Amino acid sequence: MKTYQIVGIGNAVVDVISQSDDSFLDLMGIEKGIMQLIERERGEVLYAAMQGRVQTPGGSVANTIAGAGALGLDAAFIGRVHDDALGQFYAKSMSDDGVDFVNPPVEGGELPTSRSMIFVSPDGERSMNTYLGISSELSSADVSKDVAGQAQIMFLEGYLFDKDKGKTAFLEAARSCHEGGGKAGIAISDPFCVERHRADFLSLIENELDYVIGNEDEIRSLFETDDLEEALAKTAAICPLVVCTRSGDGVTVVSEGKHIEVPVTKVVPVDATGAGDQFAAGFLFGLATGRDLETCAKIGCVCAGEVISHIGPRPEANMLHMLKAEGLI
Repeated sequence: MKTYQIVGIGNAVVDVISQSDDSFLDLMGIEKGIMQLIERERGEVLYAAMQGRVQTPGGSVANTIAGAGALGLDAAFIGRVHDDALGQFYAKSMSDDGVDFVNPPVEGGELPTSRSMIFVSPDGERSMNTYLGISSELSSADVSKDVAGQAQIMFLEGYLFDKDKGKTAFLEAARSCHEGGGKAGIAISDPFCVERHRADFLSLIENELDYVIGNEDEIRSLFETDDLEEALAKTAAICPLVVCTRSGDGVTVVSEGKHIEVPVTKVVPVDATGAGDQFAAGFLFGLATGRDLETCAKIGCVCAGEVISHIGPRPEANMLHMLKAEGLI
């Protein structure tokens, strides 16, 4: 059995990215700046309308794990793809990124490999149209106890909470991780996901998890309040480590009654896709390598800053060189 520094469980989604202006979004009936779930037929229409498509392996936690792997962590990703062209592309791409893609593509899978059509506006906003496909069918059968039990850090994707078998897989994975002496946490993923499953989300966080990472909207949604400080305090009361990204206003980390504030330099993004995912990669890299929480957050901010400087949700620069230049490693 191999010991991994970080293991992620999430949607294995092929991102298909193109640039478009607001008039195109209006024409196609695409709501700007949000993620919408779509059916297979709608996905085919949008795919055909995309100009200059760039295809890349995606999925929120998968992006994080790829970023952590690029920083040198021994990393694995647990996801579900069909044994079709996109699924084979996805599995190979994760492996090429230095991440163990634990489960082979499913032969005769019940649905096609998941994909997200992402339209990037001139202001860097991304409008995501996601067909979940086979990845949302992930269950306990896909989660090897050997892998989960050998993870130093386990990172779960909130989007998979939409199905009961995903919830069960999370619960079992977190417990296997703890039995092996590791720490388990979650990316909240989306305020609407919290609204659909608030009680289960809070129960998982309070009883099974060691850390939570989310943006301010997601953290506020946990306790249905517009007051971020109140939401942070309530979340910290049930979870040992709470990490809240606040876009251009920086990062707040709450742990053991202490607030840590880390500012960021505001920039206009080329493409905001993956900013939160790569922040998490940097933060968890810091955590896995024993750095203090402030340094973890600073590393996360550097990783987020790099990924929004270009098209695509994964780093292109040598992140270790960047972190050394910033004096963070």
